[in-house]
Amino acid sequence: MIQILPLRGMGEIEPGSDLAGALLAGLDTSGLALQPGDILVVTQKIVSKAEGRFVELSAVTPGARALELAETTRKDPRLVELVLSESSDVVRAVPGVLITRHRLGLVMANAGIDRSNIGPAGGERVLLLPEDPDGSARALAGAMERRTAVRPAVVISDSFGRPWRHGVVCVAIGVAGLPSLLDRRGDVDRDGRTLEVTQIAVGDMVATAAGMATGEGAEGIPAVLVRGYAVPGEERPATDLVRPLTEDLFR
Repeated sequence: MIQILPLRGMGEIEPGSDLAGALLAGLDTSGLALQPGDILVVTQKIVSKAEGRFVELSAVTPGARALELAETTRKDPRLVELVLSESSDVVRAVPGVLITRHRLGLVMANAGIDRSNIGPAGGERVLLLPEDPDGSARALAGAMERRTAVRPAVVISDSFGRPWRHGVVCVAIGVAGLPSLLDRRGDVDRDGRTLEVTQIAVGDMVATAAGMATGEGAEGIPAVLVRGYAVPGEERPATDLVRPLTEDLFR
């Protein structure tokens, strides 16, 4: 049986916080202890907070391209400048919407830069994605293993919108200890037909399942323990989920 167990009592995460220690506190408060095969799903926001990925908009000077896009999108030019600095390409810019290809390859709104749940409303501070989410996941898995003798799989999740669908779902932007992408091509179905295109986004499935517990608003649950989901296959990072530009079917 697959269980989705929220971690409570982690406290506020600040730059330099001991994230592994906070997760252990959350496990303890929730009456849980790590077991072999467990998966920790940690929201991007607390990883970015612990890594000090805050930027004060007052320190940002927008350039000409940012000013141009800010006029088109009706967004703060300083925010647009940060989006451009985090991105390799602008995919779409219309009033109220700025979609870019993040330097990590992720196609997303505002390069993942966020203001929600990072401090008092109305502030000038914003939060960027982690520099290396897969590296952050590996480091967190190692830190948990050193303290508990159990190395969990770790998924760093973020919420994404999707083309042609309303609403957001959670996806994996960092993975350690499980195959983020499970290639089933070459296997056969129940009728003996060979699977030709089937690849399963395991990392995204785990992230979205955990998202039912973490929520998107004031729930205050930034991490979840997923237990009972045995994933076959070798470890693959979240970068393997990013479709290469040569396979971009929609531009």
